[in-house]
Order: sequence, then C-alpha cells, then structure tokens
Amino acid sequence: MSEGPACDYVGCSSIGTIVSRLSPEGYLVATGKKAYSFREAYRRFHYCSHHHDELMSGVWSRVRKPDDKKDGHVAPTAI
Repeated sequence: MSEGPACDYVGCSSIGTIVSRLSPEGYLVATGKKAYSFREAYRRFHYCSHHHDELMSGVWSRVRKPDDKKDGHVAPTAI
C-alpha cells in the first residue's frame, strides 16, 4: 500500500510529497474551468523532493535568461 500519490515526473515511482502547480515541463496548465483563484485555475501535480528541486531549478534558469525577456510571455505571478 502506498503512502500517497506517485511523483508526476515521467519515469519516477517515488511518492509525490510536494504539491505544485507546475507541470513536468515547467509550465502552468489551466484546468479549463471557470476559476476565481489561482488554486482553482491551474492543475495540481505531485513531485518527490528531488524532481521538484530539478523542476524549480529549470524554471529559475529560464526566468533569469536575458534573451527571454522580450517575447511577450506573461510571468506566472502576473496572473
């Protein structure tokens, strides 16, 4: 019997102890439902601590890239 949901990172069978709104690709994924809050607007994923750290590292390196600032993408915190 498992102790919780499996990590949503492809190929990982560890328990997903961390809940995140970031998909395994590092993006927010809309639920498609009418939402009144950030929590309702985006899908939830579960990650083990190793893959959550890896995912967050990738997000931060993308955000810090100077050539990525003029392409019109909205920051996740702006929503």
